[in-house]
Amino acid sequence: MAEEKHHHHHHLSHHNKDEDKPVETVYTETSTGYAETGYSSGGPGGYGDSTTVGYGATTISTESEVDYKKEEKHHKNLEHLGELGAVAAGAYALHEKHKAKKDPEHAHKHKIEEEVAAAVAVGAGGYAFHEHHEKKEAKEQDEESHGKKHHHLFG
Repeated sequence: MAEEKHHHHHHLSHHNKDEDKPVETVYTETSTGYAETGYSSGGPGGYGDSTTVGYGATTISTESEVDYKKEEKHHKNLEHLGELGAVAAGAYALHEKHKAKKDPEHAHKHKIEEEVAAAVAVGAGGYAFHEHHEKKEAKEQDEESHGKKHHHLFG
């Protein structure tokens, strides 16, 4: 394992009270351990100041620009997850409806489970719709940041 290098990057955006610029904190793990590097927009050093705590080597680059393509892909994945949840819950609701007919002794229990599953399916569908909207918004922001213009005919 000494020859292998493992890098784990987790980007967390923070906002400073003084400025609206996003601030990144990056955690990097190497084969020798970990190092925690934080960036701040305030203080004596100004934007891009860095501090390192821990041990190990880190290579950090500051990005003040948001990666809208990555955000769009993230929302697309969450949209698909919501769709999958809606389909799975809907299938379970149909399964419970079938069980209610086949098992009259426990029909009330199956009917309740069917209704709960149907509610979950509606909620997951709503979540998928929400993520679809977020994906479209990220795509529009990406196009705006690259100078593409939108033509709205009716509005």
